Amino acid sequence: MKIHFLGTAAAEGFPNAFCRCQHCNKARELGGKNIRTRSSAIIDDTIKFDYSPDSYMQALRDNVDYSLIEHMLVTHTHSDHLNAADLECRREGIAHGLQHPMHIYGNDAVMYHTRKAIGRFEGARYAFHLLRPFETIAVGDASVTPLLADHDKMETCYLYAVEKKGKKLLYGHDSGWFPDATWTWLKEKQMDCAILDCTHGYTGNARDRNHMCIETVLEAQREFRKHDILRQDGKIVVTHFSHNSKLLHEEFEEIFNPAGIIPAYDGLILHI
Repeated sequence: MKIHFLGTAAAEGFPNAFCRCQHCNKARELGGKNIRTRSSAIIDDTIKFDYSPDSYMQALRDNVDYSLIEHMLVTHTHSDHLNAADLECRREGIAHGLQHPMHIYGNDAVMYHTRKAIGRFEGARYAFHLLRPFETIAVGDASVTPLLADHDKMETCYLYAVEKKGKKLLYGHDSGWFPDATWTWLKEKQMDCAILDCTHGYTGNARDRNHMCIETVLEAQREFRKHDILRQDGKIVVTHFSHNSKLLHEEFEEIFNPAGIIPAYDGLILHI
């Protein structure tokens, strides 16, 4: 399974285009892995998580062919994760040579916003699938289970467990400390890779709500080990960084490398 990180920032990007804090200024000065666009990733070029406002630029930057995307798993409808109107660029008469629809999966709010934006073109180019928590479905040659996140109290936000050709991935953001039902489902699943939210830096809270911090990620790692959630050689990757973390990429590496945790950056490709 190939995991390509297209964007690794929180909602405002890193640096925030409107911000003059020392951390945004330093990111601009250093460039490279410190320049982060809004969060998204893609599996094997065909299964995409979310459609951020930066998706067009990410495809050009990383030479990703979006015509190959067959399935899009949407975590929730916050503006940094779902720019539904931009998906109209895939409709007939604008995009040519497409032989398959894009299947869009998500909660009720995702169905409402995507169908409002592009539903009039439903048919050959788009198909919509309403998901229920903990109900496993077939997504092409993968099995996908939506899990409950701890994020927006007014929306049923999802994490995703994906199993494909014997490999298991947890796409675990946006979320703070997982709800009990999600922890129960994850027990003894032996994931090959877990991608976690690390929006915040240090907060002093090992079980942060809404988004994770450094302490929460490390606490989650202990929980994974305790309940056999991650394989012994499995990877934990952190992403969705905010400039309010006050940390740059090299500093995240210094913090997480001793724990064997990988800080993602835009363009990172992992194989599991």
